[in-house]
Amino acid sequence: MKKVLNKGFVLMAVLLLFALTACSGNSSEKSSKTASNEGDKVNAKIGVISYLTGPGAAYGEAITNGLKMAQKEINAKGDVKIDLVIEDSAGKQEQALSAGQKLMSNDDIVGLIGPTLSTEMNVVGPEADMNGIPIMGTSTTAEGIPQIGDYVFRNSLPEALAIPASIKKAVDKYGAKKVAILYGNDDVFTKSGFDTMKKAAEDMGLDILTIETFQKGQSDYNAQLTKIKGLKPDLILCSALYNEGAVIMDQARKVGIDVPFVGGNGFNSPQVIDIAGKAADGLIVATPWFAEKQDPKVQDFVKKYETEYGKKPDQFAAQAYDALYIYAEALKNAGEADRDALRDSLAKIKDFPGILGNFSFDKDGDVVMEPTVLIIKDGKFQLFQ
Repeated sequence: MKKVLNKGFVLMAVLLLFALTACSGNSSEKSSKTASNEGDKVNAKIGVISYLTGPGAAYGEAITNGLKMAQKEINAKGDVKIDLVIEDSAGKQEQALSAGQKLMSNDDIVGLIGPTLSTEMNVVGPEADMNGIPIMGTSTTAEGIPQIGDYVFRNSLPEALAIPASIKKAVDKYGAKKVAILYGNDDVFTKSGFDTMKKAAEDMGLDILTIETFQKGQSDYNAQLTKIKGLKPDLILCSALYNEGAVIMDQARKVGIDVPFVGGNGFNSPQVIDIAGKAADGLIVATPWFAEKQDPKVQDFVKKYETEYGKKPDQFAAQAYDALYIYAEALKNAGEADRDALRDSLAKIKDFPGILGNFSFDKDGDVVMEPTVLIIKDGKFQLFQ
């Protein structure tokens, strides 16, 4: 009988031990599950892939500046706390992919912002979609970016909307009938811009006199520009990043070309004016951002940015700033730091009030916005009337 009782006690002790272990495990699991929340506050890590070193580093600098400013404000408000984990892509596909994979492998990171270039997004986007982590491009304007997958979004105005708007405005203003097109043929972004320019010119019935190409990092454009000058176009349509674009405009003015340029999204940077100087006058671009806009939200952002960084914010800083606020809104609405919940919450964003305007996403995750057409005049971007 005693042995039976002893066995009973042992059995009860074992069962009690299992129960305690199970309770402890549930408690730990619950703690892990709710570790991202403090009361009603959602804590989230967002990975950033940005072009911080190399010839296009001004893009990445503006983007990270905009993100850090938004982060500081969002965290101060208290509904959401965001930590940024930033990796440099150097504008290279393989480095962007490596940075993206590193961030995706961290389970604490629930969303990604970037990379900077469309060429980079074409390799990082599919990987993010496959891993089920939301990714938002703030400067990737080439065709087809949001169509990569269900987890891929962008809040940057696509060139398919921006370029036709700027060309039409220039054609109407100058009565243009003949154009020359110049573009970088070794970059997905500039090639996509060219495709949009060519289609827009054809749709408007413009006479395309010539199509000239160049490569990234090229320094001498005299052969292409001399040919263009001889054909006497009314406008030059140019798809380039700011480094090449500014040099092209400088050399064009030096060979005696004085007609206006219509640029793609890569020209939307103060660096164009810094590099090209007076030669940048006459450049026409379409953008969602205009720093001189008399809107209290815009002027407040400009003032804070200048105080923080000693310069005016450009389109890339503004788009990144708004992107983090969109993530914060989606996290707040989701109520948790979870990749799938964040993705679903992002897809439902409608008419979110940003400094660029009201944001919505279409069924593909593409931004729905109206562009503003600007011209560089007297060394600064102004509304193109």
